Amino acid sequence: MEKSLPNEFQLVVGLEVHIQLSTVSKLFAADSAAYGSPPNTNVSVITLAHPGVLPKLNKQAVEYAIRMGLACNSAISRYCIFDRKNYFYPDLPKGFQTTQDRTPICIGGEIRIKTKSGGERVVELNRIHLEEDAGKSIHDLDANDSFIDLNRAGVPLIELVTEPCIYSADEAMAFLTEIRHTVKFLDICDGNMEQGSLRCDANISVNRRGDKELGQKVEVKNMNSIRNVGRAINHEFKRQVDLLQRDEQIISETRLFDANKGTTSGMRMKEELNDYRYFPEPDLSPFTVSDEWLEEIRSKMPLTPKELRDRFRKVYKLSDYDIGVLTSDKSMAIYFEEVCKRTIYYKQAANWICGAIKSIINNETDGEMPVSATQLADLINAIESGKINHSAASKHVLPFLVKNHTHSVSEAIEKLNLNQSGEEDISNVILEVLNAFPDKVKAYQNGKKNLIGLFMGEVMKRTKGSTDPKKMNDLLRDALEKRELKNR
Repeated sequence: MEKSLPNEFQLVVGLEVHIQLSTVSKLFAADSAAYGSPPNTNVSVITLAHPGVLPKLNKQAVEYAIRMGLACNSAISRYCIFDRKNYFYPDLPKGFQTTQDRTPICIGGEIRIKTKSGGERVVELNRIHLEEDAGKSIHDLDANDSFIDLNRAGVPLIELVTEPCIYSADEAMAFLTEIRHTVKFLDICDGNMEQGSLRCDANISVNRRGDKELGQKVEVKNMNSIRNVGRAINHEFKRQVDLLQRDEQIISETRLFDANKGTTSGMRMKEELNDYRYFPEPDLSPFTVSDEWLEEIRSKMPLTPKELRDRFRKVYKLSDYDIGVLTSDKSMAIYFEEVCKRTIYYKQAANWICGAIKSIINNETDGEMPVSATQLADLINAIESGKINHSAASKHVLPFLVKNHTHSVSEAIEKLNLNQSGEEDISNVILEVLNAFPDKVKAYQNGKKNLIGLFMGEVMKRTKGSTDPKKMNDLLRDALEKRELKNR
């Protein structure tokens, strides 16, 4: 869609990503932060802002925010205060939101993304700050009334704000994909956009190329998937270009995205400067991040997707495709490394996991690894040592192990009678096959060399797939050649 628009216009996007932190309790109260509880059950007098109650900061939420900042190469603020952001909304029981205005926990930073052309781009961050979530307004349960669920009120968030430095929908989608992977690998958020754990607002403007000033900004909300963020940006780009071409004014407003229609519609006007009357939260003391605390958090940091990609490229010499598949899911990346602790055949391990193992996960086990890392490593070692061939391993041993978790690879091979035949055994089977098909042997000797496949198939059938294909091929061709010389 973007390529069909006049090249004189430039799309500029800044994203605000709200990341719900996976803490047990809320940011300033002991209420459960669990998703899916019956409406208005995870609430207390602190959540409901009863008079005289005092909030208390959740230390785990602060550590998760710092963990994200370290992953993004942000500067970590050592002295922080919270502020009250005052506005009225029915699902905001306090009448204000406790957030960080002047002292965000993380300042600056960057996220590196892959472009569609295969290159790399840096998306600059403005800040990452801590704040509490609002409740949820539900408008589709009744024709006349809206309902309020305050379970989410007070759940800890970090808001990650980029600079206006994203220039296409593809870049925005790549950025969100990397953010989603990062928070999941860091164990700070489940990244589930459908449940609202990860939410994104896009600030979109259009200007003519070469203009120093950005165009009028429009904010788009209500996007529950990475794909819909891309669709909304593309639609809004086209809509704003159409307005500029007709010399019409772009109104600074908040718009909603309709996923069914793929369009945006006006929700409310935005003033040039929102007057939230920020002031320091009087019920919360400032907090400091000491050198010792920061180093403790840093020492417990899991590897980020980028660090894992770099590691897999350097240590295991894998292709970009294999790396992309293996690091698309944290459990799969961990599983690969566990397999590689038990075998030196790293590429073969990647092939098995990206192929057969991933297929079983998708179709049968719903995310669970179908065999242990030890079983897969032993299976790979058995193939590479010549104990069993790849075909028998994939067709017989692996399915057996999936159903029989307690069996070792050696036990599976023994039970299935798949110990690879020796050279003498193979030669005897080849002799049986050639004697069983004398007409085919004669046709082969008369030039129909493609019949080699028939002979190989018969040998494999009679040896139950326990024959090394390369060894069998060499012995079979040798036997046919000797028989041809004998018949001359």
